[in-house]
Amino acid sequence: MLSPESDLGTAELEVLKTLWDEGPATVREVMNHLHERGRKVAYTTVLTFLTRLEQKGYVTSDKSGMAYVYRAKVTREKVSKSRLRSLLAELYDGAAAPLVLQLVRDERFTREELDQLQGLIEELDVKSRRGKSRSARRTRR
Repeated sequence: MLSPESDLGTAELEVLKTLWDEGPATVREVMNHLHERGRKVAYTTVLTFLTRLEQKGYVTSDKSGMAYVYRAKVTREKVSKSRLRSLLAELYDGAAAPLVLQLVRDERFTREELDQLQGLIEELDVKSRRGKSRSARRTRR
């Protein structure tokens, strides 16, 4: 059974990000990648994190070769969604709009990101209008 994504520590999340970015890897490969990112951790520390992540259900290991090969069992999207829901519940009483508005006000976006955001807004607007016209038709019947 997968633990709630909010139980991931910062270091565990860094290890999981490595598996998402690099794909299946041995303990040494994960350690080397973390070193490249400026995180100096010992081999045994990385092994401990991978073992914990496996116990929590976030990674799986293949023990058929000389060295264990670890792979992410959950997607970045699943963890992101869960952590965002927790953040919304903690800071915004579950309401997404205040978070989105704050991000739009306070963060910088590329032209491409702004175009994507505009497209999503237009798509939501069309869906909203369709929903209103359907409910109006139902009330007239």
